[in-house]
Amino acid sequence: MKYICCALLFFISIHIVQAQGSLPQSFFEGKSVVMVSTDPGSRPVLSWQQLADSVHHHLVEAGADPVAYFELEQVILSEARQADYAKAFSQRQVKNIILVTRKKESLSIHIGPFSEDGKIILTTALYGITGKDWDDAGTQLAGSGKATRSKNLLVIDVPEFPQISNQETAQSEQKFLPRNPLNLEVFKLGIPLEGSSAESGSLSYFRYDLLGKSQEAILAEQAAQKFQIQSIMESNYPFQIEWLTEAKTNEELVQDRVQFLLVKVEGRQADLMKSMGLEPIVGEEGSKTVVKYYIKLIVRDELYLGPEWDADEDWQLALTNFLNNLKK
Repeated sequence: MKYICCALLFFISIHIVQAQGSLPQSFFEGKSVVMVSTDPGSRPVLSWQQLADSVHHHLVEAGADPVAYFELEQVILSEARQADYAKAFSQRQVKNIILVTRKKESLSIHIGPFSEDGKIILTTALYGITGKDWDDAGTQLAGSGKATRSKNLLVIDVPEFPQISNQETAQSEQKFLPRNPLNLEVFKLGIPLEGSSAESGSLSYFRYDLLGKSQEAILAEQAAQKFQIQSIMESNYPFQIEWLTEAKTNEELVQDRVQFLLVKVEGRQADLMKSMGLEPIVGEEGSKTVVKYYIKLIVRDELYLGPEWDADEDWQLALTNFLNNLKK
């Protein structure tokens, strides 16, 4: 199986997402899960749950069976968390993923089949519609679905916001270890590059702050961040690293002596800590959006957080803090 670096990547970026083809047939014949990402600066102000309530009847009118709504940022907090959600979707026999992204000037709805694994979707090239707001985009979607007779008959009237249970998430959360890995001096640390096939996280492309970023902007950010990261690594990490620019299997990575991967996640601090099995910080500090790095040991699928919580709003400080803590 191809190695996929987490939904939350070392460098989070976005390709231009274009609607392709038509609505998938499974949209009219099976359950859909909806993930919502909304810009808090949009007006009028709506929580993601309120936005879900506003768009729900449009999805139903188009022929969908939306059985559950989640905040996208919660799902993509980490690779382990995303895998938990994917497992729950499989158990509930979900067939489709619907992504609702609200930016300040527009709202987009993208639809694709559930991948039935931890990636959740296989590509960013999904069927999609963009309008000035949820009514505009929703009306367009409903019009697109009128030509096909839906087999989804017993559909809920209002959106539901289920929680993934502790039993479903406990196994993955236990993989996060609050200590440093051994043998970093023996094996290479792999670093996937932004915009390359070594990275994944197709879901993250649909975050409100990333959707629609141009290829030129991606390449410029990739060059700048690689230079900055390389400088930080040279100053703080004395062992071998390898930049990953193409997808490889775990076996191929191990053959290249890459047993460790540096992973970057970004989200609300309290949410990240809770998802990693730690006691979350509360109040204003807990609500800050921060960056956290950790190391994944490929051969045992273990995730090493380091001996101290070292996340920061500035990704460069977060990386420097994490590398310094590796020396402890």
